[in-house]
Amino acid sequence: MNKKRLSWVDAVKGFLMILVVIGHYPGELDFPFDQYIYWFHMPAFFILSGLLFKPAAEKGLMKQSIKKRFMQLIVPYLFFLVSITLIRYGIEISSGNLDFSWYVNDLWTLAVGGRFVRGAYGVFWFITTLFFTYVIFLWMTKYFSRTKQFVILAVFYSIAHVESVFAMRVIDGTPSSASQTIPMIWNIDVALIAVVYFAFGYYMKNIWMKVSRGWLLAGLIASITAVLLDRSHVIDYHLSMKFLRYDHFILDLIIPLSFTLVIVGIFQLVASNLSLTWLQNIEKHSLTIMYLHIFTDKLLNDYITYGILGYTAFGITVPIALSVIIQNFIPHGKVLLGGFSQKRMTANRAITE
Repeated sequence: MNKKRLSWVDAVKGFLMILVVIGHYPGELDFPFDQYIYWFHMPAFFILSGLLFKPAAEKGLMKQSIKKRFMQLIVPYLFFLVSITLIRYGIEISSGNLDFSWYVNDLWTLAVGGRFVRGAYGVFWFITTLFFTYVIFLWMTKYFSRTKQFVILAVFYSIAHVESVFAMRVIDGTPSSASQTIPMIWNIDVALIAVVYFAFGYYMKNIWMKVSRGWLLAGLIASITAVLLDRSHVIDYHLSMKFLRYDHFILDLIIPLSFTLVIVGIFQLVASNLSLTWLQNIEKHSLTIMYLHIFTDKLLNDYITYGILGYTAFGITVPIALSVIIQNFIPHGKVLLGGFSQKRMTANRAITE
């Protein structure tokens, strides 16, 4: 049962990672595929993370859990942040940029992170948001009853939408510019809505573990209906967690959950009959793909001409190759890529002692 679960979970996450790459394609597409990707792909990551969440019930376990998640998420974040920045600065200096103030302003922006960093750092917000989402939910499940957890989540969800309304309608302008008028380090405020998706993954675990035909059909009907309504201009729905764009208080739950139900249900059916090893392999290198697919394009697009297929292929294969190199040829490479194990660390400490 555990192996089957891991098989489809990893396959879904690998598929979602492909969608992340496609969603950042800088060219124009005839069909607004990226718009529909953004309806669900980032919430789905939080939902799946919640599905795999384990509360810190025992005394002292909360500190260990936070440390483990820090090593798995923030250490790779810092590693790729420094690595990409050093390469960028090398390119800038070689091209003649010696403006000290430019580097100071750039470093300040990188320190703030979240929605304020763009370009090669466009996906960095997700990792910091996921880390704080995990810490918040760990705290909630440790110290509050289930009823109080629901109340806290409702308050967080409401605050997130109030913030979004303020940014999108009061401040106005493009989502990226409007959201950047609200100062926040590492997109911690996005955790207010992310923790709700995370919670749905945790509370609906019995449903996610084996999506029934009824749930799959319901998700399929809701998803198709949403797309048809959007295509016929009955609704104009958008979702951008990074830039605080949460368009609809109800649809921001229904649409991401519906699409995720469909994807999870389909992959569970497929995984029971076919091998999805190739998607599982993509998931193994998902952190590196997430951090490097945009940067890969920025390094290659001046020399190679390619469309969406080439962009996706390079955005996946190049980071995977670099991930293998880092893990096998750089000291502590696996740790730098999030391969931290509390059990392994405990065992090593016991041996040395």
